[in-house]
Amino acid sequence: MTSTPFSPDGSSLLVHADNAEYLPTLPDGAFTMIYVDPPFNTGRSQRRQQTTMVRAADGAGDRIGFQGRSYTTVRGLLASYDDAFDDYWSFLEPRLREAWRLLADDGTLYLHLDYREVHYAKVMLDVIFGRECFLNEIIWAYDYGARATRRWPAKHDNILVYVKNPTSYHFDNAEVDREPYMAPGLVTKEKAERGKLPTDVWWHTIVSPTGKEKTGYPTQKPEGLLRRAVHASSREGDWVLDFFAGSGTLGAVAARTNRKFVCVDANPQAIEVMERRLSHAARTITPESPLAAEITHHTP
Repeated sequence: MTSTPFSPDGSSLLVHADNAEYLPTLPDGAFTMIYVDPPFNTGRSQRRQQTTMVRAADGAGDRIGFQGRSYTTVRGLLASYDDAFDDYWSFLEPRLREAWRLLADDGTLYLHLDYREVHYAKVMLDVIFGRECFLNEIIWAYDYGARATRRWPAKHDNILVYVKNPTSYHFDNAEVDREPYMAPGLVTKEKAERGKLPTDVWWHTIVSPTGKEKTGYPTQKPEGLLRRAVHASSREGDWVLDFFAGSGTLGAVAARTNRKFVCVDANPQAIEVMERRLSHAARTITPESPLAAEITHHTP
């Protein structure tokens, strides 16, 4: 069992804390994979202001963008909404910067959003990571829920995938589950039996309302979705992180695939669900717990 500065005894952790306060206590480069599924900003009343990037002398700006170029940010509010936050992007941006810091050099970020926000997040991550570190936009397509009659029904989420280092990131497609060919008659029998590697469009049902996977948490994601990302972007024994952990799906997948995990959430309901689901595989800490004090002591 591998120890770390944030888990001296090597145990996986469920952390009941505000991620903005907890993430800065973790050491640089600690995680091979980070999955971020923040609250979707689904409010209808919106106000947008312009964000402008001004090219600066190398090393002089406050942002690094494409090919390592330096930028100074002339920034108003990127967006404000009435559903959850006065400024969603002021809420999300510092947490994504922490994600960049916490990724190992061979690490990968999966940012799960919906169609309302993904284009803004893409611009933000291009600035934080650099455009050369963009790996994929995964489309998670499903067929469940309400049917629109005056537009095409929205039946997908978007997952932006960025790597810390575009020349040394870990990706193992041999570990990924395979899919049936849509036209098996066009390939050999051996290929049809083996199946094909997934593309950047992942067809996967939502969590069944009556299935054994269901926890009752309203935004629960299916294990099959996370298992594919975990297998591709981490190895057995690696540490993975979810700091909007919700029902703890990343932790459940990590525990079954011999990864170590840290799942963080400030919602007591989420912690209760995760404890029922993951108490066999992790210990729960709060900022006031003795282990948290030990973690803070060990953290640089």
